Amino acid sequence: MTQPPTSLTFEEARQRVDAYIGQFREGYFPPLLLLARLTEETGEIARVLAHQHGKTPKPGEDAGDLEMELADLLFVMICLANERGLSLERGFERMMQKIETRDADRWTRKEPGQ
Repeated sequence: MTQPPTSLTFEEARQRVDAYIGQFREGYFPPLLLLARLTEETGEIARVLAHQHGKTPKPGEDAGDLEMELADLLFVMICLANERGLSLERGFERMMQKIETRDADRWTRKEPGQ
């Protein structure tokens, strides 16, 4: 029987990634290598979306799994934040505050019931 999805906080994800990486002598990749990995994962997301929206995969090429590719990107982002000693939770809250204030009247709001 399949278990229902669990909720995961930024802090729990940070700790889980840190525990995993902490098993290895090499530790986190240096920042520029993590940036290269972010770029690579973003390209893989682009490939999956291209396949889903018109581009036919090459013969033998897997169409890809968007959920996994997004999760790969998230893993690398958590690694970069951990390596730099940053809080994604704090950063996310700051970013939401910024856009909720700056962009509060930028878009057309839906009418109730839409």
